[in-house]
Amino acid sequence: MAMATSPTQLTLRLLRDEGWTAEIVERWNPHARVRHDLYGFIDILAVKGAHTLAVQTTSAANVSSRIRKIADTPTIGAVREAGWTIRVHGWKKVKGRWVLHRDEDVS
Repeated sequence: MAMATSPTQLTLRLLRDEGWTAEIVERWNPHARVRHDLYGFIDILAVKGAHTLAVQTTSAANVSSRIRKIADTPTIGAVREAGWTIRVHGWKKVKGRWVLHRDEDVS
């Protein structure tokens, strides 16, 4: 099995290792050649017990811009009202190894 290197694949593996039931919810639009996040900002949706976690994944350098993107998304209120936890995972390669460099709570 190939080593996952995209931020989305890294977060998916991390969450599953932590016991979350997690799935990628962004989709590829081949006609427009762009990715669409669920509700405009969610790459991965995960559940564990009564908890729902919505995660936007990116490189460590782009975490702040993703947090601003989420704040400006019209659907953020509905997701917060549903009680979901919203996080941004920022990945960085350190000494040849991917590490979760920033894990920011947006709720």
